[in-house]
Amino acid sequence: MKLEQIKVKSIDEIREDMIETVTCSKSDIFLISEQCRQDYEKLTNELAEIKQTMAKLLEEEMQLQSQVHQARSRLSEVSRNFKKFSEEEVREAYEKAHQLQMDLSINWQFKKQLLEKSDDVEKRLVGLTETIDRADQLISQISVVMNYLQSDLKYFGEAYEHAKAKQDFGLKIIEAQEEERKRLSREIHDGPAQMLANVIVRSDLIDRVYREEGPEATLTEIQSFKKMVRSALYEVRRIIYDLRPMALDDLGLVPTLRKYLQTIEDYHNQSRIEFENIGLEGRLQTKYEVALFRMIQESVQNALKHANACQIKVRLEISNTAVAVLIKDNGVGFDLNQKKPESFGIIGMKERVDLLNGEITFDSKIGKGTEIFIRVPLIN
Repeated sequence: MKLEQIKVKSIDEIREDMIETVTCSKSDIFLISEQCRQDYEKLTNELAEIKQTMAKLLEEEMQLQSQVHQARSRLSEVSRNFKKFSEEEVREAYEKAHQLQMDLSINWQFKKQLLEKSDDVEKRLVGLTETIDRADQLISQISVVMNYLQSDLKYFGEAYEHAKAKQDFGLKIIEAQEEERKRLSREIHDGPAQMLANVIVRSDLIDRVYREEGPEATLTEIQSFKKMVRSALYEVRRIIYDLRPMALDDLGLVPTLRKYLQTIEDYHNQSRIEFENIGLEGRLQTKYEVALFRMIQESVQNALKHANACQIKVRLEISNTAVAVLIKDNGVGFDLNQKKPESFGIIGMKERVDLLNGEITFDSKIGKGTEIFIRVPLIN
């Protein structure tokens, strides 16, 4: 249940929906039970007919065996006294013995098929019996659930909603703050802090180069030093931009995304990032712009850092009623069934979507890249 839905729809209303759903389920189970009983009756009649046919086949088999015995005796007599019988009598003895043997074989085959069919019907009857018993148990259990929903939980909704909402909001705020602090700490440590430490080392090196190798070598070292300082400045600006891009407040979502993705592409010069906006470019409410920007930012960063993608496509479509986003990459992909406890980025994206009453889906396979689809309804 999404947080926005809980605000609009009280738990008491949810309980009424549950009662209606359980009632429909009870009716469906009852219909299944009745259908199984009808099938059981049909199969019971079918089994009785099979047994009657089997009895007839057994009687026919006994008669055929007697006739086959007589035909074989006749054939044996003809074979011993071949010259005493005419050609027609010999042929007739052979054909009769052969035909009776064929009739007996057909009888056996038909009996074998009926035995297999009888076994199958008996197994189906056992299965239907189990289904009927299980359905009766479920109907009884559903009745208990109905009584619980209609009595014990009747006045629980309002008190629970009030207490749980306060607790959940507090925990979410604390978790979000701590995760943001950890992320920022790691980025500053791995980026600008390391670069500035290198700047100090290189500044000492410039002095040594000037004394040992002269002005020309020093100029080359100074140019390299300037590139390092420029990179450190870029990292600081990038971190500030990640914290809160000022263009988002000034220009809106589409121009900010276009600029941000171009900047990321320039920084990762081995990767190609394509941005396509096929909808409106008007401004959205701040909560939508910030949330959508963060989710796209997280998706692109994951594709670059973890999926080693060299091609990323971001497609945005803003209509009057909803925003749809598709982020597709050609990275290494991941197993959707393998849950990693450290996947805070994906968890954060899901939480942002839930807060906006939207939906997010992930489609990924190992070695086949990843597709992320986000859809958020716009509510004025």
